Amino acid sequence: MTGVHNPSEERLLAYAAGTLSPPEAVVVAAHLAMRPQNEAWVRTLQAVGGRLLDELEPQALAEDALARVMARAETDAGEVLASTPLNDMAGLPEPLRRYALGPWRWLGPGMRARDVHAPRDGDCRVILLEIGPGRETPKHTHGGIELTCVIHGAYATETALFEPGDFEEADGEVLHQPRVVSPDPCLCVVALDGQIQLDGWLGKLIQPFIKL
Repeated sequence: MTGVHNPSEERLLAYAAGTLSPPEAVVVAAHLAMRPQNEAWVRTLQAVGGRLLDELEPQALAEDALARVMARAETDAGEVLASTPLNDMAGLPEPLRRYALGPWRWLGPGMRARDVHAPRDGDCRVILLEIGPGRETPKHTHGGIELTCVIHGAYATETALFEPGDFEEADGEVLHQPRVVSPDPCLCVVALDGQIQLDGWLGKLIQPFIKL
């Protein structure tokens, strides 16, 4: 179950092009901060894209082009200059230090979460999820996308092991039950669209009480 888990090429291309949703871009940025080799590849993609744009015939801008660019500036997934950290978690990757954090919320024995106050996209938002050693989540699938980057610790699913810097992409087609296998708690940053969907009759029974 070992191996390095990176975002799909399609997702990295979308990140380089600036077309990922803001919550997805935050999790990818955290991954890239932990995997410099992947960040270098993304910069190469951005440079190639810039060169292609230079070769295009100039086109007239729409009248509201400046206003739309300014509105997007708050959620731009591109390069951002380092700024004063806005939260108290010094061990987070630099991109996550730019955002204030909500209080920790208890989710169950050995499990807690806190909101990352990054821009949302509809129901898609960013959270930090911490699970204690030996603990596992309920078996679940997803109402939308779930992007996860491991910050420290490790967890295993039925088919793979995820360690610091590793990236997991899941959606409604994925049914899994992550279990923490590290001696310390596993901390992840997650872009989550909607609520997880618990499996089985017990999952349906406790579903109203599991809110991420």
